Amino acid sequence: MKSDMVKRGVERAPHRSLLHALGWSRAEIDKPFIGIVNSFAEIVPGHMHLRDIAQAVKEGVCSGGGVPFEFNTIAVCDGIAMNHPGMKYSLPSREMIADSVEVMAEAHGFDALVFIPNCDKITPGMLMAAARLNLPALFVSGGPMLAGRFSTGGEVKKVDLSTVFEAVGKVTMGEMSEEELERLEEVACPGCGSCAGMFTANTMNCLTEALGMGLSGNGTILAVDVRRIQLAKEAGRQIMKLLASDIRPRDIINKDSIHNAFIVDMALGGSTNSVLHLMAVAQEAGVDFSLAMLNEIGKHAPYLCKLSPAGSYYIEDLDRAGGIAAVMKELEGLLNLKSMTVSGKPVGEVIADSRVMDSDVIRPTANAHSATGGLAILFGNLAPEGAVVKRAAVVPEMMVHNGSAKVFNSEEEAIAAIMGSGIKSGDVVVIRYEGPKGGPGMREMLTPTSVLSGMGMDKEVALITDGRFSGATRGAAIGHVSPEAARRGPIAALTDGDIIKIDIPNYRLDVELGDKEISERLARLAEFEPRVKAGYLRRYAEMVSSANIGAIFRE
Repeated sequence: MKSDMVKRGVERAPHRSLLHALGWSRAEIDKPFIGIVNSFAEIVPGHMHLRDIAQAVKEGVCSGGGVPFEFNTIAVCDGIAMNHPGMKYSLPSREMIADSVEVMAEAHGFDALVFIPNCDKITPGMLMAAARLNLPALFVSGGPMLAGRFSTGGEVKKVDLSTVFEAVGKVTMGEMSEEELERLEEVACPGCGSCAGMFTANTMNCLTEALGMGLSGNGTILAVDVRRIQLAKEAGRQIMKLLASDIRPRDIINKDSIHNAFIVDMALGGSTNSVLHLMAVAQEAGVDFSLAMLNEIGKHAPYLCKLSPAGSYYIEDLDRAGGIAAVMKELEGLLNLKSMTVSGKPVGEVIADSRVMDSDVIRPTANAHSATGGLAILFGNLAPEGAVVKRAAVVPEMMVHNGSAKVFNSEEEAIAAIMGSGIKSGDVVVIRYEGPKGGPGMREMLTPTSVLSGMGMDKEVALITDGRFSGATRGAAIGHVSPEAARRGPIAALTDGDIIKIDIPNYRLDVELGDKEISERLARLAEFEPRVKAGYLRRYAEMVSSANIGAIFRE
């Protein structure tokens, strides 16, 4: 066992003495050491209950013959960090999480790891660590939040965090009072769990299950459901079986399983951030997976589940309808069924007995919302290395759009223009210098897209950025434009009035400029001046790579 390095031999007597100080007996010290990687934090609603999840995991580990050692990672709540300088730290936290897990696991010689994530960057950061370390590992998330219930005009409807963001635009337009907004904000997030729609957190937890790194139910069982505690106990028991069988993350995370995850992602209409994160996980696992491959997957993967923000269903509905296993059963003709999972069984066996319980929530492939997947990668002279759009959340009239550019060099500038009625129908809002290097940190642009949606302009205005979008974003929102402006990508050459051509069905993003004009404009630009000159963000900007390969650190 790897833990022998900290507990075997005469020279390890001091080490054993410290382990005794923790309350472990000699007999217990002889057992496998299992690291319980908990991302509990009191500032994150999706994580505030994770101590209970960790306790259940530890009970499972003990019953399976192991010794559990819990330690923590950091966790950023993207909703609280949104639209202020704090969002610059969200994506960079992913690399810090991966690195901190590596440090703890290697320093203490753990034999295996159980990861307990829930929100946004925590799940991919932990997946990156699992692939890097390649110790037997599995994931059990904290589970999704219930949708809120909001009474207005005599009608009670389900709401979530994206409803609140969009309500800001309605207040701006005079379509909602501030008193109504206050009532909404008090009920939209009714308790613990990752926000109730198919946003980034739930997308990544569902894809962890589809990837094979989480047990069945990991993505959809509610945080407040007793089955979540039962799943955590089972995870603790199952890690001991994975250790005994020597099944490791790189036996599970490979080209076939990443293909499966993207097939499911397309069917769910998941967050655009999933592309960034799965590309980063692939890099850590040594898997060659290009952005262009996603369009080939999307051409054959139907869009089956129209969940918030694209539709009126929530993760609680997806769970009731059969969860990810039922979605995968519907897609089984497109999946690599022999891919191994942390259950110790291949995908085909895991989903064999699954069935769809509600065909409105999980549509059959013959009645899909769309024959093509919910995500698309756009290329063209404005995005030579690619850009990402959540096609599932784009209204039909915006799938092809030509418009005049309104160019802003920060999110704040764009929000001021939108709130100040500086954007008109047909415009294409461009927010640049918000990429991994330029931001730094590649902020999410949920506020501008939500305000546009709340103002009813998501059917008339597109938004393009080298930054990111929240999974809660809807509308013609195209992000991750690569190369980014800070790397002198073509987006840096744009000026107000340039005509931008969006053609999502044909995977194109172009500006009506010749190559010579773009090159000449770029040559006239001053050298990029970093916005942050101290601390972690300075180091991050120096080390981070482009979004098209996952915004990972360069070697």
